[in-house]
Amino acid sequence: MPDAVSHQPSELDQLPDRDPQETAEWRESLDAVSEQAGAHRASYLMRRTLEHAEHSGLALPKLLETDYVNSIPTAAEPEIPGDRALEARITAWNRWNAAAMVTRGSRYGLGGHIATFASAAWLYETGFQHFFRGKEDRETGGSGDQLFIQGHASPGIYARAFLDGRLSEQQLDNFRQEVGGNGLPSYPHPRRSPELWEFPTVSMGLGPLAAIYQARFNRYLAGRGIKDTAGSHVWAFLGDGEMDEPESTAALALAGREQLDNLTFVINCNLQRLDGPVRANFKIVQELEAQFRAAGWNVVKSLWGSAWDELFQLDTTGALVRRLREVPDAQFQTYATRDAAYIREHFFGAEPALVELGRLLTDDKIIECFRTSRAGHEPRKVYAAYRAALAHKGAPTVVLAQTVKGWTLGPGFESRNANHQMKKLTGKEFRAMRDLLELPIPDSRLDEDLVPYVHPGADSPEVRYLQERRAELGGPAPARKVHPAALPEPAAKPFDTLFKGSGSQEIATTMAFVRLVKDLMREKETGRRWVPIVPDEARTFGMESLFPSAGIYSPLGQTYDAVDRDQLLYYKEAKDGQILNEGITEAGSMADFTAAATAYATHGEPMIPFYIFYSMFGWQRTADQMWALADQLGRGFLIGATAGRTTMTGEGLQHADGQSPLIASTNPAALTYDPAFAYEVGVIVRDGLRRMYGPDAEDVFYYLTVYNEPKVQPAMPEGVEEGIVKGLYRFNQGTAPADDAPRIQLLASGTAIHWILQAQQLLAEEWGVTADVWSAPSWSELRRDALECDAAALRGEDRVPYVTRVLEGAPGPVLAVSDWMRAVPDQISQWVEQDWCSLGTDGFGLSDTREATRRHFGVDAESVVVAALSRLARRGEVKQETVRQAAEKYGLA
Repeated sequence: MPDAVSHQPSELDQLPDRDPQETAEWRESLDAVSEQAGAHRASYLMRRTLEHAEHSGLALPKLLETDYVNSIPTAAEPEIPGDRALEARITAWNRWNAAAMVTRGSRYGLGGHIATFASAAWLYETGFQHFFRGKEDRETGGSGDQLFIQGHASPGIYARAFLDGRLSEQQLDNFRQEVGGNGLPSYPHPRRSPELWEFPTVSMGLGPLAAIYQARFNRYLAGRGIKDTAGSHVWAFLGDGEMDEPESTAALALAGREQLDNLTFVINCNLQRLDGPVRANFKIVQELEAQFRAAGWNVVKSLWGSAWDELFQLDTTGALVRRLREVPDAQFQTYATRDAAYIREHFFGAEPALVELGRLLTDDKIIECFRTSRAGHEPRKVYAAYRAALAHKGAPTVVLAQTVKGWTLGPGFESRNANHQMKKLTGKEFRAMRDLLELPIPDSRLDEDLVPYVHPGADSPEVRYLQERRAELGGPAPARKVHPAALPEPAAKPFDTLFKGSGSQEIATTMAFVRLVKDLMREKETGRRWVPIVPDEARTFGMESLFPSAGIYSPLGQTYDAVDRDQLLYYKEAKDGQILNEGITEAGSMADFTAAATAYATHGEPMIPFYIFYSMFGWQRTADQMWALADQLGRGFLIGATAGRTTMTGEGLQHADGQSPLIASTNPAALTYDPAFAYEVGVIVRDGLRRMYGPDAEDVFYYLTVYNEPKVQPAMPEGVEEGIVKGLYRFNQGTAPADDAPRIQLLASGTAIHWILQAQQLLAEEWGVTADVWSAPSWSELRRDALECDAAALRGEDRVPYVTRVLEGAPGPVLAVSDWMRAVPDQISQWVEQDWCSLGTDGFGLSDTREATRRHFGVDAESVVVAALSRLARRGEVKQETVRQAAEKYGLA
């Protein structure tokens, strides 16, 4: 018996061992194998033992990595139904037309990507021919599967739609030429191509994050009895380089934890990112396998093509598998571009057993294996992987499919670091591609100035087969289809409560919004369609009252006794819960929101999501997702709570939001409002429900900022609804202390309305100045209207902006105030004919009382008074000495 390896203490030593002698014998057996058969044999036995234990259901930690080989043995691969030859021809046509489209477009310098689809063509075609359910599929109730297509592969999807008759040759020639209409967007953009694309994916990392939450939202719809989504499957096609984005892996644990077996990731592992290897000195496939397995995913590795089958059969010592495991990705990429002699020396020369193996192989065999034979290029192996993914229950699946980037485009493209930036093929390369793909294109057509698009004909066997397969699977894909379904207008009572005011009670506009939605969720027709979303801290926003009534969604329900079960507002989870309480993840909450906001198209079920968040952690943190939301034509309410730079007492810089409405104003689909009073909240929400869910629904979403500062909420004045929606109305008119009193117009949004109301009183009582007070619920909507008027002027139309009209004749200068940086109200300054000035909270936030921070930024009532007097002094309507006196009186000098 060899000397036993010294035992190192581990956590297992803390557990009772009922038979120490048996334990010692197992250790000694392993030591003996290692001594007599070698470390490789011992490692092999241990891995196989652990695999067997895992498959047997024993409660052991899972292996995070397996060997660098296919998960599905060749003998276990199922036969593919259908006509393999026709499918190969269809794929060849699509490869050709994708390359032709980008090459033809390059003459305008518009760019495009060829190499990504070239590597992934069979990953898509296998899905389109055999797996992806369309919008006409009965088993999915018209939802079909949800396809998140890798953005850089869009030329191949366009080429397939051309073959299918969904796109014309003219449209292909208008790739990346959208001005004037009839063009094709560069990437999957539903707003630009709403019949074809369902999900925008090219902002790296957002696709995988959105796919996970889409799969989760499908389960949510089913759990709540809105729609049976059991037949729908979510497919996300990703690049191995894209997985470096933090959003790509941010929600893997959620998918594993909630056992989303309605979700499959297909990662195209061509080992390249945009400018070089993904893991030059490491192995990205192994790294991804460990990440996904650790997160609870089922992993299917589809790496090696059929040419490798012979090599693995000859590998009787395991040397080949060991060598594949140790060669870094950048070196393997190099093998794909070198001759057989180089591979013999640098790969097979690593150890004697490999040298012997290499002697059994011809040069052609070596070149075939190392240059082109990847599982991702072979439909049989891709089909096997997809079948395994759909068959696996209890966990999501990731398919790690290895390919060669630029495959079939020729040696100048394949596995080259620069191929992402290569936008066209030469005539010689197209000839080589034609010969490789065996396409019936005569040389005469390749002598034309532009490489031609080719189509076998609408009645050709290829097109008939393609259309028959898609008909059997439920129609074209990808596709976006909207079934208009207006929601009934809600009752007036929930809004009337806000319109009447709060009497003597002080409530914050955040609480006013939550109360309104709570009442709307009781509506018989539409109440169940509200989707409250919050990234933890629901209690901060006063939403705990929704917990027992609406419930928090969990696929497991509540498997524990809540610690506060005996309290009125207890924490309640339920399988049919309505609230999505996501934990501390704004990115995940936005992905939730997007899935709900587009359910009207994805599933034909209009939902009304409202996502409430700390104002600072909304647009600043997840604005990219909000652009994707706009691109996906989402509808719903984003609520920036605890808004403004100075209302979050004590929280300080990172919580003090002074810029979100300015960021939001850059998004054309975002209707941004900063309501001052509860009744404004009511008017805006009612208008939003009409515009987003009425008979003439618009593809917009609403962003409201609400505050945590309790104030008495006044009743709504008569006739202000239009002004609230348009963005400006006069709240009250100052009373002149004298006929010749100086006059000024004070505009404010949000909580700043209270500062200017106090300033109005001080100006009248202490300085003899009359001020009219205007509420500006939306600076950005005023600007949007003004920009539209400017555009109309270029067409010869005479339109006056609303802000100009409503302020017309208002005497004196205009002073605008908000709890935001000055650039927020300054958006409208050029359309205000009066003298303009603004006050705001520019700079970094800080911790202190509201009063102290407002004085610090110069936006409190006294600062407004001094600023107003200063503007009037410049006009000669008050003396400069008056300004100095006011500044000294209020401690501002």
